[in-house]
Amino acid sequence: MKIDFINDIESSGESTCEVHLLYANDDAVQLSHSSKILDEGTDGLLSETIAHNNFKGKFLDSFFITSNNLPCHDALFISVGNPIKLDDAKLEKVGGAIYSKLKERGTQGRVLAFVDKEVLPSSTNLAFGMQLKEYKFDKYFTKKDKDETNFEVDVCQEGADLTKIKEEYAHKDAMIEGIAFAKDLISEPSNVLYPESYAERVKGLEALGLKVKVYGEKELKEMGAEALLAVGQGSARESKMVVMEWMKGKKDDAPSAFVGKGVCFDTGGYSIKPSRGLKDMKYDMGGSAVVVGTMISIAKRNLPINAVGVIGLVENMVSSNAYKPGDVINSMSGQTIEIDNTDAEGRVVLADCLWYTQETYKPKTMINLATLTGAISIALGDQLAGIFSNNDDLSNQLIDAGHKVDEKVWRLPCDPIGERYDKYVDSTIADMHNVGKGGEASSTTAAQFLQRFVNDTPWTHIDIAGVTWNDKGSMTASGGATGWGVKLLNKWVDITSNG
Repeated sequence: MKIDFINDIESSGESTCEVHLLYANDDAVQLSHSSKILDEGTDGLLSETIAHNNFKGKFLDSFFITSNNLPCHDALFISVGNPIKLDDAKLEKVGGAIYSKLKERGTQGRVLAFVDKEVLPSSTNLAFGMQLKEYKFDKYFTKKDKDETNFEVDVCQEGADLTKIKEEYAHKDAMIEGIAFAKDLISEPSNVLYPESYAERVKGLEALGLKVKVYGEKELKEMGAEALLAVGQGSARESKMVVMEWMKGKKDDAPSAFVGKGVCFDTGGYSIKPSRGLKDMKYDMGGSAVVVGTMISIAKRNLPINAVGVIGLVENMVSSNAYKPGDVINSMSGQTIEIDNTDAEGRVVLADCLWYTQETYKPKTMINLATLTGAISIALGDQLAGIFSNNDDLSNQLIDAGHKVDEKVWRLPCDPIGERYDKYVDSTIADMHNVGKGGEASSTTAAQFLQRFVNDTPWTHIDIAGVTWNDKGSMTASGGATGWGVKLLNKWVDITSNG
């Protein structure tokens, strides 16, 4: 879908459909500036329609009017509720709702969407929401809809600074690409996306200016990444670690680091998962996909920062070579791990990825993302991700960023090493074991395990198990992979880069 921006209502030209915003305050519907012009030009057609249909104007309530009296014969009117309460995230939802309504309508051709200059959030948010909603993963359908809706959109905001708006939208368009790439990765079946093929896709991103290194099992063994290799040793597919560098900031500035769990398929190993829902374990690499999507966005935005992304790619399978409950394995850090449960594999993979990252790059901050625990879904559902951190400032920045982009996080306990919950990770025969104390505080104990591999680096673990996939979809996404986290990390980068 092509989207452009214009700033003159009078010369906006012809279209097949117009979109106008409506406002509502205390159940009183108010016309926007563009809808007032339309109402006056049609002898009160809009006002009559609202009155006769008892339209209350709740947020995202909408209707079409089709009339020969309209300039384009078809117009969509959608309420944004109280304009004072309108923010970037809400305007994105408006954009998503507009796309859905036009799609259902079968709209074709040019759509002209009007945004009043009094609307404080940038009109780019409306376009951003439309493009987010447009995404679909349909590559494996053999029959395509020949009559599929196809329209382009011009967003008109009278008097707007088009140079500024197009610059803003270039950044959002970069995020669209990152989110779409992440969704594609998460949606792919595991016979298509496995460690080697995944690494090849990421290697192709060098065209964007990213420096990409791929480490295979031989190199990983030399590096001492025995924890990551242990998880993947039951698979016929070779495990990989992929490192993406974007070093366009000041030469002496330490990078921000993003680390992702990339378990391309998770059977649970010998602690095998039940068959119900097992096919969904193709998206147990969701954390790595968010890291890749974020690095794409940073490169496409050409941000003057230093950033590194590290992802550990494995399959957790059952075979005669697979690691087993009761095994004691080494890690790159030199610490030993007793394996109590082979289905707690993501933290074992991340152990080596985190250690490698903090040892190699000495990052100023390190954020890891993982579909790590089912317990986080029980605690927070599909509305919030859980964060665990050793640094209050970093946590607060992420909480702030999450509120701004509607990818909200909730902080849960993570104690200093040796205190309270951290003791749950102690083993009787090794430095630690990979699960906590029975099922108690299992999301927190997973974080405590990870913290043992970060040293003093300011670090936050984001457990995205509940938000990576959503069959129901949302106002700005169809059902399936959500790409949750790319917007959050981009906003966090903006907040921290701008002081």
